[in-house]
Amino acid sequence: MLNYIWVGLVLTAVIMGGITDHLKEVTAAAFDGGRSAVMDLALPLIGVMAIWLGLMKLADRSGLVQAIARCLHPVLSRLFPDVPKGHPAMGSMVMNFSANMLGLANAATPLGLKAMKELERLNPRPGTATNAMCTFLAINTSSIQLIPASTIALLAAAGSKQPTAILGTALLATCVANIVGITSVKLLQSVPGFALAPMPAPSLPASSADAGDPDPQAAPSPIAGHRRWAWALIVAMAALFVWMLARNLQRGLGSGNGIASVAETLSLLAIPAMMSFIILFALARNVRVYEEFIEGAKEGFETGVRVIPYLVAMLVAVKMFRAAGGIDWLTDMMSSTLAALNFPPELLPLALIRPLSGSGANGVFADLLKTHGPDSLIARMGGTLIGSTETTFYVLAVYFGSVGVKRARHAVLAGLLADIAATLASVLVCRMVFH
Repeated sequence: MLNYIWVGLVLTAVIMGGITDHLKEVTAAAFDGGRSAVMDLALPLIGVMAIWLGLMKLADRSGLVQAIARCLHPVLSRLFPDVPKGHPAMGSMVMNFSANMLGLANAATPLGLKAMKELERLNPRPGTATNAMCTFLAINTSSIQLIPASTIALLAAAGSKQPTAILGTALLATCVANIVGITSVKLLQSVPGFALAPMPAPSLPASSADAGDPDPQAAPSPIAGHRRWAWALIVAMAALFVWMLARNLQRGLGSGNGIASVAETLSLLAIPAMMSFIILFALARNVRVYEEFIEGAKEGFETGVRVIPYLVAMLVAVKMFRAAGGIDWLTDMMSSTLAALNFPPELLPLALIRPLSGSGANGVFADLLKTHGPDSLIARMGGTLIGSTETTFYVLAVYFGSVGVKRARHAVLAGLLADIAATLASVLVCRMVFH
């Protein structure tokens, strides 16, 4: 499906550009998209990925990832029945989901790419997405966010008196998106055209040891002993973070802005707390933290370079389509129909561009805030929409590109269905709560 979408975006941009005399802008957008994909997205992403995959290597070697996977296996086994118990992919996916829930995009993407690499190790059909990969992508494109920190920051910067008012509505809308995403991906995986052809029965493993460990190379090396002083540091750091959270909460309550203060503090402390815990836990398990971090950072660099062509292809198509006036054309074509269904036409450009571009969506949202006011119903609908949806095509391009998947199967359709559900839920919930 990605093939048809990409071709459709490019050809539509060229045709519309020729009809409206915007071919010059379309051409400039194509080259700007290629530059932006490398300079503005890929290169910063490589640095962030090097950091987080270095930390993931520490979590893997210390046994933390495996411990997380064992704890949550009863739940994850129902979502990912094809992933063996104790496989590193389980722990990596859980850490990715946790980062998404906290709104930590810089951490979620590298952790998600690590999970995709682990899932690829179980893939008997390289180049074709497995059911587990499609389910993982559907959950990512409809992921539950407890704190849409960037959206709250935009509302606060625009002068909103209650920038955190969207916390509840965004949570409800993203829950709807998650339910629709998971349900659709499970139903579509057996639909003709998306279903996988049966594979021949695998030969028996040479030994029971091989059968018990799906990837011996991924298992951490044996660890001897523990460092008590590192465990003491973990307790001390936990106490420090609790104290900082309590202090900010007290300040927020004193200023009458307790919820905003808690949200801001959690966003501020989440990454330092996560990094500190992983490093200290690895130290406590006698892992050589510097050497293992470097190995993980190398892996992050290699993965970041691998996704560059996929980012270039997707961003070039999106920028050409926008420059040709494709978003405006879709808005004009659909606005009258949606208005009859009580969907605000002013919200349509944001809903259309959100799956394509995160920065573009933020720009449209900022214009909504300026035009209608940061505490208007339209602004809160827009904030709820951004806080409950994802840049679906960016996620698909980066995640599948990192493992060389070219046949996305039903992941695109499931992600778009989740986006549509979140958009409709955003309008409905905000009308019920704020109108």
